[in-house]
Amino acid sequence: MSHKFCNFIKMKILRPYRIISCCFFVLTCILTFSCTKEGSGGKSSVSGSVRHHETLIPNSTVYIKYNATEFPGTDIGKYDASVTTGADAQYQFKDLRKGDYYLYGVGYDNAGAYIVTGGIAVKLKYNKTKTINVPVTE
Repeated sequence: MSHKFCNFIKMKILRPYRIISCCFFVLTCILTFSCTKEGSGGKSSVSGSVRHHETLIPNSTVYIKYNATEFPGTDIGKYDASVTTGADAQYQFKDLRKGDYYLYGVGYDNAGAYIVTGGIAVKLKYNKTKTINVPVTE
């Protein structure tokens, strides 16, 4: 084959395939990283306690809403997961992705004999553990 023919093949036939391959790779990366959203499957976590003022509220339930910065409401069906605290009033959500979350706590204050509720927004970073107390009031 002549030198000119080889150059023609490289320039006219092989170059478009390289461009297409590069575009496909870039598009795949963009879609992969932009489609990840808050929720399970990550390396971050949030933990803490449920407190009414400074009093621990044992045996309470903490709900978590993914991709939320504001209170989603009292309908627990709108939340994505929940945990029940023990006698120490401690909760933990592990294996979360970076992003925005809303924590909502519901418990019973034995000292005042009433139900207490409340919540707080949390922003998690990649591969970080955050300690956040969930404030509840009557």
